[in-house]
Amino acid sequence: MKAVIIGAMGQLGMDVSDIFEKNGHEVVRLDIEDVDISDMDSLVPVLSDIKTDILINTAAFHNVEKCESDPYTSFNVNAIGARNLAMLSNDLKFYLIHISTDYVFDGKKQQPYIETDRPVPLNVYANTKLSGELFIEAIAKNALVLRSSGLYGANPCKAKGGMNFVQLMLKLAGEGKTIKVVDNEVLTPTYTVEIARQILKLSKHRLTGICHGTAEGACSWYEFAKTIFEINGINADLHIAAPGEFPVKVARPTYSVLENKLLKDHGLNVYKHWEEGLREYLGK
Repeated sequence: MKAVIIGAMGQLGMDVSDIFEKNGHEVVRLDIEDVDISDMDSLVPVLSDIKTDILINTAAFHNVEKCESDPYTSFNVNAIGARNLAMLSNDLKFYLIHISTDYVFDGKKQQPYIETDRPVPLNVYANTKLSGELFIEAIAKNALVLRSSGLYGANPCKAKGGMNFVQLMLKLAGEGKTIKVVDNEVLTPTYTVEIARQILKLSKHRLTGICHGTAEGACSWYEFAKTIFEINGINADLHIAAPGEFPVKVARPTYSVLENKLLKDHGLNVYKHWEEGLREYLGK
């Protein structure tokens, strides 16, 4: 099988590319220097020449604050880009897996969201990612939208300064600094290698529609930080941030836990509990 990975130099894209190659598949790695998903004239000649069986789109404009200040670029990449790939998946006959986000929900449910729950996006980023989902649903004949949550991995995340939450916590602890983390936002931290494994499995079964894919369980950002230090045996100066200590610049859901219902219904869920994924990432 030939697989094209768009966003291949990113935090998730690198792991997806690596796992497909390790399993004997031909992989074509594309990044922003190679193709602009928001520009059909950029996409058509590249993808027409490659003639792929499957395309996994991990590319996104996902810095939430920058999306809020630049909605034009956010919509072009996250929505028009998804639309372009949906159209080409029909024309060039490839299976499309498009990565989306838990942020399409507002968090008011306070219980794990399933695929049929109604999205209520709170910010520009979430709105544009939801728009991308809707374009794919309306256009593509053979595509899957995979929503995930709280991504972290070994490869640097360029949009977030190259450092994930785990690395930041360990850096601050190593510097002996007092660390304050919010405990009023609940999510599921998900190791990108686990998502890559799930995508590999999905590539063989070709589910379509919308699918949730995150690690099992849930925690607050404070609980996540506390567990990072416990696993590493670090006695960090960690505290719960006081209400309002970190003013919110952009509205975000305070609860964005996803339930992998569709994966489980089809017997395809490969995710472990988020703490097991964290231990694997840390080599513990």
